[in-house]
Amino acid sequence: MEKYDVVVSVRTEYIVSQSTPAESRYVFAYHVSITNCGTQPAKLQTRHWVVTNGNEQVQEVKGSGVIGEYPHLESGESFHYTSGTVMDTVVGSMQGSYQFLADDGTEFDALIRPFTLFVPNQVH
Repeated sequence: MEKYDVVVSVRTEYIVSQSTPAESRYVFAYHVSITNCGTQPAKLQTRHWVVTNGNEQVQEVKGSGVIGEYPHLESGESFHYTSGTVMDTVVGSMQGSYQFLADDGTEFDALIRPFTLFVPNQVH
């Protein structure tokens, strides 16, 4: 088992009630699960997202914590949250990383693998 190993998984959802396709406004929720699979407890410090729409336009988002929180995860512990984004295309993707500070003072990144946001029945 590694000392510093935080695993991130994401589930996405298209929010019909908040979207306005006629105005190219597509709202997506993403449900994130962050699990400390390492042996060292660590606290999430910052986030870095790379959001790409269907036209390959890239937007970077950096900030402190997630949803106003800075979860401290013991070994084996998980933190779950939901956030969202608005796109002007029916498909897009997100990826990035969370920066953690372990209790022993070591800083490390937890990668967020690319995932797709899409309007159901619109992408072939």
